[in-house]
Amino acid sequence: MAMLRPLTRYAALCLLCIALPAAAQQDWPARAVLMINPFAAGSAVDVVLRLVAQRLTQNLGQTFVVDNRTGASGNIGTEAAARAKPDGYTFLAGSPGSMAINPSLFAKLPYDVLKDFTPVVHLVSFPQVLVVNPSLPIRNVDELIAYVRARAGKVAFSSSGAGSTSHLVMEMIKADAKLDMVHVPYRGGSPAIQALIAGEVQVAVEGLPSLPGQIKSGTIRPLAVTSATRSALLPNVPALAETIPGFDATAWVMLFAPAGTPGAVVERMAAESRRALEDAAVRARLAEMGATIAGAGPAQTAALHRRELEKFRRAVQISGAKPE
Repeated sequence: MAMLRPLTRYAALCLLCIALPAAAQQDWPARAVLMINPFAAGSAVDVVLRLVAQRLTQNLGQTFVVDNRTGASGNIGTEAAARAKPDGYTFLAGSPGSMAINPSLFAKLPYDVLKDFTPVVHLVSFPQVLVVNPSLPIRNVDELIAYVRARAGKVAFSSSGAGSTSHLVMEMIKADAKLDMVHVPYRGGSPAIQALIAGEVQVAVEGLPSLPGQIKSGTIRPLAVTSATRSALLPNVPALAETIPGFDATAWVMLFAPAGTPGAVVERMAAESRRALEDAAVRARLAEMGATIAGAGPAQTAALHRRELEKFRRAVQISGAKPE
């Protein structure tokens, strides 16, 4: 019987190792959770993050704090998240700029988006919208393509900055439709759209959340959304894929955790985030913004993130964009 004691102790240790992740999942969160947004308050990413954080706080009885750590094109906040203790109390709101574009845009970054982070959940996606000045005799994508080809190198498009999502999505459109256009970067989406309205440029691509007012007033004309399918917010506006088969380029919000965060906590955060997205008030507010709710878990989010990295790597390469 004495020979069985070491085995019994070993078996007990194995059971303990199995029980620890479950206990970590059950006990989490035991204190406030930090959610870093590397971009400014008031942006679409920020609105989504705060909606989810508020619902998580209500559902779990612990405070989920949104911390806007801005600067260096999102690199400051992203590095802070990468260096945070992987204990389940720090998460990062990732968007294309910081987690898909910057790795190709910057020659060197203080973090590695694949090695330093664990994907948690894909919260939402936002279509970009291809828009023109309404004075142009253009009402669909085919007419835009014909118009630009007849004026090669003379039609200008605005963006929210070199290497921004709006810039690179337009570069993808240019490449796929074989267009020669002039890029005019501005410092932010609002100045870029104001330039379009003023006639300084003729074309722009910008995120849907910032455009409903101008579209409704008729100061800009939407030609297509850049998602694979039409947006519920603009059901009469075609998807670009209806003209350029397979085209799909959206902005998105994903949550990431520092690499090494316990898997049980990652799974719990993903599940609780999905529950937050199911709340009727949250869904209604996201619908007003034109967001498409995803709620994909860690494995699906990781796969999508890798595809987005490659997509935007190509866009940066063909654009020749450099950090501003």
